[in-house]
Amino acid sequence: MKKIMDFMTNSFTPVVTKVTKNPWISSIQDSVMIILPLILVGSLVTVVSLLHNIFPNMPDFSLINSFSFGLLGLLVAFLIPYFVMEKKGYNNKKIISGATGLALYLMLLSPVVTDDGKITFIFSRFGATGMFLSLVIGLTVAAVMNLASKKSFFSEDSVIPEFVVVWFDSLIPITLLMAGAWTIAVPLNVDFFDVILKIFNPLSQIVQSYPGFVLSIFIPVFLYTFGISGWVMMPVIYPVYLSGLAENAERVAAGLEPTNIAVQETAYAFISMGGVGTTLALAVMMLIASKSYRLKAIGRATIVPSIFNINEPLMFGGPVVFNPFLMVPVWISSIVIPSIVYFVMKLGFVAIPAKTFMLWYIPYPIASYLATQDWRAIIFAFVIFAVAFIIYFPFFKAYDNQEKKKELELSASEE
Repeated sequence: MKKIMDFMTNSFTPVVTKVTKNPWISSIQDSVMIILPLILVGSLVTVVSLLHNIFPNMPDFSLINSFSFGLLGLLVAFLIPYFVMEKKGYNNKKIISGATGLALYLMLLSPVVTDDGKITFIFSRFGATGMFLSLVIGLTVAAVMNLASKKSFFSEDSVIPEFVVVWFDSLIPITLLMAGAWTIAVPLNVDFFDVILKIFNPLSQIVQSYPGFVLSIFIPVFLYTFGISGWVMMPVIYPVYLSGLAENAERVAAGLEPTNIAVQETAYAFISMGGVGTTLALAVMMLIASKSYRLKAIGRATIVPSIFNINEPLMFGGPVVFNPFLMVPVWISSIVIPSIVYFVMKLGFVAIPAKTFMLWYIPYPIASYLATQDWRAIIFAFVIFAVAFIIYFPFFKAYDNQEKKKELELSASEE
C-alpha cells in the first residue's frame, strides 16, 4: 500500500495535474462547467413536470428544457474554441473563433434547405446527442485559429486599428474552415454528424457495458482519494453519459424502453449517496458509532453536507484522502455498488433514467425517485445504503479503534 501511495503522490499526481492544466483539456472542462446551469434548469423542469401527473391542466414547461439542456451541443461548439484561444493568449480572437465554431456546427448538422429558402434542422442534434460533433468541431476550429494566430499580415507597430488586424488575420483560417465544411456537406454530401457518431460509437459501447460503467465510476473515485478531482475524466466520460441520456429520451418518445444505464442520472439516483464513493454511510457511522472524540466531532461537522451529497468536508477532513483505512472501502464500494445498480437496472427491477436530472444536492431517497421517476427506486436506495454501511463498517471500526487508542495514550501522557 505504501508503494501505491508513493507512486500516486510523487509520480502519477504531477502528471495528471499537468494534463488537467493543458489548455485543450481544460477548455473542454471549462465549457462543460459553463453549461452546467443550463443543465440544472433542465433538471428543474424535469422535477416540475412530475406535477403534471397530479395537475393535468398545468402549463407544459418542456420547451424550457428543449432550449436549455437541448442546446448543449450548439453551445459547446462555441465555448471550446473560445476558451482555447483565451488560454493561448489570443483574447482578441476568442469571440470570432467561437462564432466560427457555431457556423461550422450548423453547417455540418446536415440541414435541409428548400428552394424557397426555408431551412430545416433535426432539433435533437443541437443537444446532448451533438456533444461529440461539437467536441470535434470546437477543437478543429481552435487548432486552425491557433495556428493562424502565430502569423499576422501586419507588424506589431502597425497604426491600423486592432479590430481591423483581427478581421484580416482571421479571413484565411475562417475561409479554409468554411470551405472544408462546405466540401463535406455539399459536393461529398456526407452526413458528418452521423459519421462522428459512428466514430465514437465504440467508446459509447465500452462505457455502456458493465465493465465500462463500473470503471467510469471507479476511476474518478480512485483519483479523488488521492486528492485528484474526478473532473479529469470528464472530457472522455461526460459526452458519453450525455449522449446516452439523449438516446434514452428518444427511445421513450418512440414508445421503447431506455437501455443506456451509464448516464450521470444513474449515479445521482443511487451511487453518489453522500457524494462520490457513496460516503453517506461513513458519515452516519462517524456520528453515531465513533468511540474516538475526533471522529465523532468530524461526524457532527460532516453529516449535514453529506445528507446533501457534499462530501469534500468528509473526504478531506475525515480524512479519507490519503488514509489507507478509509480509501480501501471507498474503492470497494465504487466497484460493488455500481455493479449492483447496473444489474438491478438491467433486469428491469428499477427504471433506467430517461430525463435530465442534475440536482445532485437533493437528499436520498428523494433524488432516487426524481432521477428515475420510479417508486421502486426509493426502496432500492435504502438497500444501497445498507450495502455501503456493510462495506465501510469493518474498516471504520479499525480506524476508530486506532484513533481512540491514540487519544487514550495522549490523555495518559498529559496526566
